[in-house]
Amino acid sequence: MKIVKRILSGLLILVILAAVAGFAFIRHMGHRALPDYNHDLPLKGLHAPVEVYRDNYAIPHIYADDEHDLYLAVGYIMAEDRLWQMDMLRHVTEGRLSEILGKSFVDTDLLLRALRFQEKSEKILAQTEPSTREALDAFAEGVNQYMENNKRKLPPEFGILRYKPEKWEPCHSLNMVGYMAWDLKAGWSEIILSALQKSIDSVRYQQLLPDLLRSQPAVFPGKKTKISTSVLLPDMMLKLATLKDIGADVLEASNNWAVSGSKSTTGMPLLANDMHLSLSAPGIWYQMHQVVKGKYNVTGLGLPCTPLIICGHNDSIAWGMTNTYVDNLDFYEEIVNPQDSGQYRYNGEWRDFDIRKVLIRTSAGEEIEKTLRFSHRGPVVSSFKKIPDRVVTMHWAGDEMSDEFRTIMLLNRADNWNDFTSALKTFQSISQNVVYADRKGNIGLYCAAGVPLRKRDIPFGVLPGDTDEYDWKGYVPFEELPYLFNPVNGYVASANNRTAAPDYPYHIGSWYQPPDRFERIVELLSAKEILSVEDFKSIQLDQKSKMADRYMPYILSALGGMKDMNPVESKAYEILKNWDHSMAAQNAAAAIFETLYTEFVRCIFSDELGSELYGSYSGVSSLYRNATDQLLISRRNSEWFDDVSTLQSIENFNDRVACAFSKAVSFIATTQGNNPETWQWGNMHHLVLAHPMATVKVLDKVFKLKRGPFAVGGSFHTVSPFSYDNNKPFEVNHGSSHRHIYDLSNWDNSLTVIPTGNSGIPASKHYCDQTELYLNGQYHADYFSKEKVAENAVYKMKFY
Repeated sequence: MKIVKRILSGLLILVILAAVAGFAFIRHMGHRALPDYNHDLPLKGLHAPVEVYRDNYAIPHIYADDEHDLYLAVGYIMAEDRLWQMDMLRHVTEGRLSEILGKSFVDTDLLLRALRFQEKSEKILAQTEPSTREALDAFAEGVNQYMENNKRKLPPEFGILRYKPEKWEPCHSLNMVGYMAWDLKAGWSEIILSALQKSIDSVRYQQLLPDLLRSQPAVFPGKKTKISTSVLLPDMMLKLATLKDIGADVLEASNNWAVSGSKSTTGMPLLANDMHLSLSAPGIWYQMHQVVKGKYNVTGLGLPCTPLIICGHNDSIAWGMTNTYVDNLDFYEEIVNPQDSGQYRYNGEWRDFDIRKVLIRTSAGEEIEKTLRFSHRGPVVSSFKKIPDRVVTMHWAGDEMSDEFRTIMLLNRADNWNDFTSALKTFQSISQNVVYADRKGNIGLYCAAGVPLRKRDIPFGVLPGDTDEYDWKGYVPFEELPYLFNPVNGYVASANNRTAAPDYPYHIGSWYQPPDRFERIVELLSAKEILSVEDFKSIQLDQKSKMADRYMPYILSALGGMKDMNPVESKAYEILKNWDHSMAAQNAAAAIFETLYTEFVRCIFSDELGSELYGSYSGVSSLYRNATDQLLISRRNSEWFDDVSTLQSIENFNDRVACAFSKAVSFIATTQGNNPETWQWGNMHHLVLAHPMATVKVLDKVFKLKRGPFAVGGSFHTVSPFSYDNNKPFEVNHGSSHRHIYDLSNWDNSLTVIPTGNSGIPASKHYCDQTELYLNGQYHADYFSKEKVAENAVYKMKFY
C-alpha cells in the first residue's frame, strides 16, 4: 500500500507539474508579443531619433524629423500591434490563405489570384514617384526590423498555426490598398439575376429590378428627367463569405456629412464619418497620428499593411468616405472555339485565352495545381460558381490602372479644395463619396469614382462577349463627376443612397441602399439652424427608423383587417400601433417589426424561388431590400404576394403581412415568452467581436479571442447601424467600424472611437479597450496639438 501511495503521489505531482508547465507555456505564448510602450528601441537607418507618445488607449502619436524616419517608425509600430493581422491580409491579397488556414481555402485562393492584385501593384510600383517609393520602402523596412528583432516573441497565432512570417515587401502594402476596391457586399448578382430570370415569369422578374424613376433623394441633387429602366445595369460584385469570416472585409456602407460655419456653434465647419464594415477583433482600422516636424501633421485611421492615414484630418483639411455603389463590374459570355478550348471569338476572330497554371500550397504541405484563364477583359469566373455549359468572364475596375496610394498620400498633405480634388483624380477603382471640410470654412463632397463608359441597351444580366460592342470605352472624365462645394443649405451628406439625380448624363449605378439613413441624417441636420459637436454625436448614435416611418402605415392597415388574432398577437399589434419607430435595444416594437420584416421577405420570395435560389437571393442585401421596398411601397398588387404553394387561393399583400406577423410573434414568443411587453430587440440582436480563430472553441477559451455577445439596437436602416445577413437573422455582422467627429475650430475638440482597440494581441489590455465606450455611445478625445498629446500621454518612448 505504501508503494501504491508513493506511486499515486508521484503521478499526482507529475500531473500538477504538467498542468503548471502547460499553463506557463500557454501564458507565455499568449503574452510574449506584448510590447513595452515605455521602452526605447534602436531602429537601424534612422536619420534622427523619433518620439512616440501613446494615450491611455495606446494610440501612437509619432514625431519624426523627416518622412523616411516617420514611415520607418510607422512600420515597426504597426507590426508591433498588428503583425498577424497584417500577415493574414497579405495572404489574402496574394491568394495564399490555404498555406496558413488549410485546404478549405483553395477555391478562395484561386479567385483571389484571378483578381491579380500583385500584378497591378507591381505596375504601380514601377511608375511611382520617388517620395512614394521612399515611404513604401521605409515602412517595409520598419516591419522587417520588428520581425527580425522579435523572432522568438511573435504573436500567438504564428505559434498556433506553426508558421513564421516572410519578409515584407512594398508590393504587399500596395496590394492591400488595391484590395479595398474589392467589394464583397453585392455578391454574384448578375449570375443570380440570370438564374432568377430562368426560374420565374417575366412579370415577376421585372418587379425585382430597381425602378430608378421613383422619387428618391440623391447625394448630388439635380433636375428630374425621364429615362428607361431597361438601359440601367446593376453594379454587381462577387462575394466570398469565407473572407468575411476571417475579418478581411472591405467598405460596404457608411455615413458622412459636414456643416459649414454658418450652421455650427463654433462658427467653423464640423465633419462626421463612420464607415460600415464587418465587426470583428482585431478591427480593420488602426488609429494613429503622424507628424514630420514643421512639414506634415495628419491623424486618423490607418489600414493595417499600409503606412498612410486613409480617413482623417491634417492641419488644414478633414475628409471621410462612403461607398458610391458604382456599376464598375460586368460579366460577359464568351463563345469558345469548338476546335480549341483555349480560344474565344472576338470581332470575328479567334483569340487565345491567357492560360496560367497556379500552384496552391496548403498548411498540410500539399501542392494543388489549378488553371486560370483570362480574356482581354479579365478572368474566367464561371468555374467558381460551376456555371454549366457557359464560359463567363469578368471585367472590373480593379483590373484597370489606377493609383489609390497616390490619392491617399496627397490627401494626407492637402491644404485646400484644389489639392483635395487633385488628389482624388487617381481614386478610380475604389469609388467613394468623399466629404470635405477645411480650416478656411469650406465644405464639399466629391464623387471620386471610376464610372465606366459603355453601351447599356441590354437589361440586367450577362453581356455578349463576342464583339467589342459592350466593352468599356474609358471612364467618365473626373471633372464631370458630381460634386458639391459650399452649397447654400450649409451642409453635405451621403449614406450609400442614390448618387446623382436622373438628369445626370452618365449612369453611375442602380443598386443603391434605400434612402432611409440619408433621409434621417438630412432630417436631423435640418432640424436645427445651428449644430454642435453634441448634436453630431446624437446623429451618429441615432436609431430611429425612416424605413419604419414609410412601412408602418401599410403594415398597420393590413393588420387592422386581420381576423382571429390570439392574445399574444393582439398585444403585439397594440405595441406596434403605439410605436415611435425607435430601434433601441430595449424596444419591444423594434423586435416585432424587424422579425416581421425578415419573415415578410421570406414569405413573398421563398415559395417562387425555392430554398437554394432564395438563399442566394436573400444573401444579397442590395437585391432583396430594393425589391421589397418597391413591392411594399408602390406595388402592393404584385403577383409576388400570391403563395404559389396554395393552389386553391390567391393571396394578397394583406395576407402576406398577416402571415409574416403571426410567424414573427410566434418566433419571439418561443425565446422571450408570451408577454410582448417584456420583449426586447436587444435580447435577439447580438454583436460578437470575434477573432478569426475564435470558431475553435478551445483556442477561444484559452486565449480569450472574442468579446460578447452584446445586446445592441439599430439595424441596417438606422443611422447607427448594426446589420445582419438575412439568412442569419439578427446575428450582427456589420456596423460602424469607427466614429469620428472633427471640429475644425479646434482640432483638439475632435472625438473618435472604434469598436475594439488598437492592439491585435488578444492578451493585451488594449485589444478591446474601446468596446465599452463604443457600445455605450461614448467617445474619447482625439488630441492633435503636441501640448495636449504630451499632457495626456500614458506611455512615452523613442526610437534611436
